[in-house]
Amino acid sequence: MARSSRSKTRKPSRIRGLVLRLTAVGFILAVAYGGYLAWQATSEFEGRRWDIPAQVYAAPLELFTGRALSAEDLVGELKRLGYREDPRLVGPGTYRVGLGRLEIATRGFSFGGDTEPEQLVAITFVGGRIAALRDSSGSRAAIVRLNPLLIGSLFPSHGEDRLIVAPADIPPLLTDTLKAVEDRRFDSHFGVDPIAVVRALFVNVTSGEIREGASTLTQQLVRSYFLSNERTWGRKLREAFMAVALELRYDKADLLHAYVNEIYLGQDGARAIHGFGLASQFYFGKPLSELELNELALLVAEVRGPTYYDPRRHADRALERRNFVLQRMADEGLATNDAVQAAAEQKLGLVDDSRRGAMHSAFLGLVRRQLSADYARDDLERTGLVVMSTLDPAVQTAAERALSKGIEGLGKNAAELEGAVVVTSPHTGEVKALVGGRNANYEGFNRALDARRPIGSLIKPAVYLTALESGRYSLASVIDDAPIVVQLDNKNTWTPSNFDDKAHGLVPLVRALAESYNMATVRLGLDIGLEPIADTLQRLGLKQKPTLYPSMLLGALALTPIEVAQMYNTLANGGFRVPLRAVRSVITEEGELKQRYQIEIEQAANPGAVYALNHALIQVMERGTGRTVRRTLPDEIVVAGKTGTTDDLRDSWFAGFTDSNLIVAWLGADDNRPIGLTGSSGAAKIWAGVLTAIEANSYSAPAPEGVDETWIDYLTGAPTAARCPDAVAVPVPETDYYPHVFGCNGETGVGARIRSWFGGNER
Repeated sequence: MARSSRSKTRKPSRIRGLVLRLTAVGFILAVAYGGYLAWQATSEFEGRRWDIPAQVYAAPLELFTGRALSAEDLVGELKRLGYREDPRLVGPGTYRVGLGRLEIATRGFSFGGDTEPEQLVAITFVGGRIAALRDSSGSRAAIVRLNPLLIGSLFPSHGEDRLIVAPADIPPLLTDTLKAVEDRRFDSHFGVDPIAVVRALFVNVTSGEIREGASTLTQQLVRSYFLSNERTWGRKLREAFMAVALELRYDKADLLHAYVNEIYLGQDGARAIHGFGLASQFYFGKPLSELELNELALLVAEVRGPTYYDPRRHADRALERRNFVLQRMADEGLATNDAVQAAAEQKLGLVDDSRRGAMHSAFLGLVRRQLSADYARDDLERTGLVVMSTLDPAVQTAAERALSKGIEGLGKNAAELEGAVVVTSPHTGEVKALVGGRNANYEGFNRALDARRPIGSLIKPAVYLTALESGRYSLASVIDDAPIVVQLDNKNTWTPSNFDDKAHGLVPLVRALAESYNMATVRLGLDIGLEPIADTLQRLGLKQKPTLYPSMLLGALALTPIEVAQMYNTLANGGFRVPLRAVRSVITEEGELKQRYQIEIEQAANPGAVYALNHALIQVMERGTGRTVRRTLPDEIVVAGKTGTTDDLRDSWFAGFTDSNLIVAWLGADDNRPIGLTGSSGAAKIWAGVLTAIEANSYSAPAPEGVDETWIDYLTGAPTAARCPDAVAVPVPETDYYPHVFGCNGETGVGARIRSWFGGNER
C-alpha cells in the first residue's frame, strides 16, 4: 500500500520535470529564434538598405534669346516638370503668365558638378520666339537652364523603384502626419504598441469599417523591407521580433528616414513605386519638398492601401481617405482648420500621363544598351547611379504624338500599322527622341531598336555617294534609265523596274536620285561595284558588312530605324560620322561625376561628295518623291530627305534633316503584311508631323574647297541658263569642265549672250 502511494507521488513529479525541461528548451529556442531574427534584421538593415535603380534624367531645357519657343510651349514644359502657376510666384517651381511675358521661379539643380542656381527670370516672347531674357535684377541673362526632367529608372526585373530622399529634404509635416495617422505612439513605443491594438479595434468596430491599423511604423517598415503580406501568426511574430530589434539598435529618426524611402505606395505597370520621393514624382510630377497640403495628405492616405486607394482607379476612395488624413492633421494641430478646409476642396490634382516619368521605355532601352558596354547589370539596377541623358522631352512628346496621330489619320490601314521614330542632332549625335511603337507607353517590342526591315530606296544615297566619290560621276552626269537584265550567280536573272513601270531614258544623276529611278540606280551601282558601296555603308555607320547581292542596290538590306538614323546622321553632318548616343554623363549616388561621354567624330566620306549628295536630297523634296510632303512645310524652309518603299508596299520609310534635326520614320505591320503605303504617302507624313512640331530651321552648308556650281536642265542634264525652265544648280568638282551657257537650248556663243540680255530663248 505504501509502495503504491510513493509511485503516485513520483509520477506527477516526473511530469513537472518534463514540462520544465520542455519549457526551458522552448524558451531557449524562442530566444535563439528571436536572436536570429534580430541579427537578420539589423545586419541587412545596416548593410545596403535599398537597391536603388539608376535614375535617368532628360537634358535640361535651355532658354536663350532668339530661341524658337512660344509662351504656350514653355508653359507646357513647365507643367511637365511639375511647376505650378502661382500669381504670387512664391517658391521655386512656380510661374505666372502675363501678356506676352512669362515669369518663372526656377528650381536649382546640381549633378556631378553641373550646377544651376535657383533664380527668378522674366521672359518676353515675340512671334513664337524668346525676345528677351532677364534675371531678378532686370539684367539680361545669357542663358537659363530648367532642372532636368526625371524620365525613368533602369529598375531590375523584380520591379522595385525608388527615389531616395535625404533626411534634410523630408518635410517635417510628412513625418508628423505619418505618426498622427499611422502610429501616434511612435516616439514612445519599443517597436510594438499593444495599446494601439486595443484602440484600433475600438475605432474600427464603432465606425463599422477599417479606419485604423494596429501596426506601428516600424512594423510596417519591417514588413515592407523583409517580409511578405501574408496574414499568419508566424509572420506577425517575426514582424514583432524584428521591429523590436530595430528599435533597440537604431534611433527613431533613422527608422523614419528608412520608412519614408521604403514604403510601397503604388504600381506603374511592372514598376513598383517605393518611397515618398518617387511617389511625389509619380502622382504629382514634382519634388516632395514642393507638395501642397492636399497632395501630401493623399500620399499619406496611400500608405493604408495603394491598390485599394489607387487614385487613378478609385478616385472616390482615395478622396475620402485623403480628407480623413486632412481631418486628422487638423485634430492633431498640424494644420489650421482653414487650411484643411481649403485643401479638402481641392481635386486630387494628379499629373496626367503625358507628364508622368518612366513613360519613355523605348528611349530607356537605348540608354540601358549603351550603358551596358561600361557597366554591369547590378551597377545599373542597384547602386543608385544618376544618368544624364540626351532626351529632349518636348521633341519626344512631338514624336510620340506625330506617330500616334499620323497612323490614326491613315484611315483603314491604321488598325494594322505600327511605327517607329528616331530624332537626332546631326552635329553631336545626341538622340533627342526615340519612339518604339504607336503606343509609346507600351514596354514590349522596341521597333526603333529591334525592328530589322528592308530599307528600300533609303539605300540609294549610299550608291550615289560612292559614285560621286569615285571621281567618275557628278550630279550633272547622265545615266540611262532603261531596262536592264542582271545575271546572277545561280544562272538566274534579275530584271528590276521602276515604281511607275516606265523607262525615262538618259537622265542626270540628280534627277535619277530625286525621282528614285530603280533602273538608273542599278546601272550606276553595277558600274561602280558592290564592294565600294558596301564600304560606303560601313563608313556611314553600318556595323556589319552587307551581303553583296545586286538587290542590295534597291534596298534589300534590312536595318533598324536606329541604324538608318546613324547612316543619315553622317550625311546630315557633312560626311563626319558621330556615333549616336543617348547618354551624356553618369554620376554616383554621392553626386560625384563618374563618367562623361565625349563627342567622338571621324571623317567618313569626302565632304565635297556629301555636299553634292545633300543638294540632290534637297531636290528629292523640291522636285522628286518628297515633293508632296514638302508642300505641307513652310515655303522658306530648306529640307533634305529620302523616301523608302519596299516590295509589295510592306515598309514605308522616310529620312530627312535640317541643320538641327535628323528624323527617321518607319511604318509597317509586325506580321510583315503589305500596308499599301509608299514612303511618301506614309512615313513622310509622320516625319513632317514631327518636324513642324519642333524647331524647324533650314538645312544649309558652306561649299567645301574644290566644289563649283553649274546649271543643268533637270530633265535631260543638258547645260542651261539659270533663268530657264527646269534649270537646277548642282555642285560639281571645280576640276571638271562644264560650259557656261547663256541660252535655254545649250547655246554658248555671243549671240546667245546678247539674246539672254533681252530675254531671248525663253521656253
